[in-house]
Amino acid sequence: MPDTNSDIYIYGRNPIREALANEAGRLEKIFVRDSLRDSQLSGIFELASQHRIPISHVPGAKLYDLVGGVNDQGIVALMSAVSYLDFGEWLNEIDTSFYPAVLLLDEITDPGNFGAILRTAAAAGLSAVLVPKHRQAPVTATVYKTSAGTAGRIPIVRAGNLNQAILKLKDAGFWIGGLDMEGDRELWDLEVDRPLAFIIGSEDSGIRQKTLEHCDYRIRIAMENNVESLNASVSAALLCYEWKRKR
Repeated sequence: MPDTNSDIYIYGRNPIREALANEAGRLEKIFVRDSLRDSQLSGIFELASQHRIPISHVPGAKLYDLVGGVNDQGIVALMSAVSYLDFGEWLNEIDTSFYPAVLLLDEITDPGNFGAILRTAAAAGLSAVLVPKHRQAPVTATVYKTSAGTAGRIPIVRAGNLNQAILKLKDAGFWIGGLDMEGDRELWDLEVDRPLAFIIGSEDSGIRQKTLEHCDYRIRIAMENNVESLNASVSAALLCYEWKRKR
């Protein structure tokens, strides 16, 4: 069965509109600042009415209690957390005959990076994002907002131990590539005629050494002007779209 976090609050008009359009079944209630005119949120109200999601008009202080001092744009929604898929169940069901690609996140702890990576992976058509149970940012409201509502559109698979998951992926026919600035293969030389799993390392220290040892190859991104490295989500975006381009 999927493993879920506790409920989360998402905020902002576009993320809530996206959730209503694509995942209305997970929205439980919408809170709107009582000083807003209904005409400012008419589209959201129409979608909420269609899906019978209750709307509560509340003081701004209530929104602050729910999400803190963020730019909530006067609207907050209570949403059941994105479900994590069990790694074993997901692996048993994945069809490798069409050469899918997945991302493996090695201790990505920044919610902004996590959300941006989820958004890119979904947009580029990857099959899943795999995360470890520990030392990994959970799917919070910040992650959901950064992903612009796409966090629920791509499977998020959670494994107890990332290195063990890598070995099982290999047994299932996946080739493992790690993003590493000392890599032995240029990003532009990526081969896509096989199932692929790409490892994205942590923001501070990259991929852990033991995890690097499981890679079939290490992918480097060309750098100029003495730039040492890129943000984890930017690197992931380049990798995802190079895979998509070659597909």
